[in-house]
Amino acid sequence: MSEQLLPGYIIRRGSALDRALLLKFMQRTYQDLFPNEDFSHLEQTIRQYFSSDTPLWWVDFLGERVKKDQEASTLSPSSHSPTSPIACLWVGNAIDQVQGNRHAHIFILYVVPEHRRRGIGTALMRYVENWAIQRGDRQIGLQVFQSNKPALNLYNQLGYQTQSLWMVKFLSAEK
Repeated sequence: MSEQLLPGYIIRRGSALDRALLLKFMQRTYQDLFPNEDFSHLEQTIRQYFSSDTPLWWVDFLGERVKKDQEASTLSPSSHSPTSPIACLWVGNAIDQVQGNRHAHIFILYVVPEHRRRGIGTALMRYVENWAIQRGDRQIGLQVFQSNKPALNLYNQLGYQTQSLWMVKFLSAEK
């Protein structure tokens, strides 16, 4: 089942059959930031964390004609088949280490470059916030790289705040 996310875009729930496509989107996410790295290891992340408890949503673009028709309310989002997803949102569960409450944790939010700056990221974040509220969560967590300025700007505009810092020290085998 799908529903309209924005005019011309529908959101639909993914399934266990989407592992390969999820891997492709995860690799694209990281390759955008780190183009010279190999991200084949992300398959292990999906194997470990992707389940019916970690929902996945896809966003499909229906095209300009359908977008105009939807604005005129003549077509329903389910009456047309999309080409391929242009965005995804994968959400897991985390435990707040201070309060002990379960909450949603965003594993990935990715919009293909050709569809960025159209409000899709904002719409996806509002969608997941509503989903989290409906299931009783009181917060959403996510990790974002400091170098990813567009994502940082989006999250800041939506009211997200830094709660902790993830620090890394690279170790050498040499002594």
